[in-house]
Amino acid sequence: MNWIKVTETLPGNNQRVLAFIPNNKVFLPGNAFEFEIREVIFLVFLSNFYKDDKEKREKYGLHFWQGEGNSNHFFSDVTHWAEVPNGPE
Repeated sequence: MNWIKVTETLPGNNQRVLAFIPNNKVFLPGNAFEFEIREVIFLVFLSNFYKDDKEKREKYGLHFWQGEGNSNHFFSDVTHWAEVPNGPE
């Protein structure tokens, strides 16, 4: 799998990718304050998400990563991304 640094190339707008987030904590449902470290998750890249909101753009950056469920992330959280591989044929 080819991991791409977000500082080198970004995915296409609305592209679903595998994202690498160092030390990403995922809280476990039904377990108060228990979590697992899951550094690779599925996210959708949203280009220019905060273009019309100067305050948020300055605080969080221009782009955003939309998650599945409760896993949204600010742009700076993700260090690398990779295309979702095709399943078996």
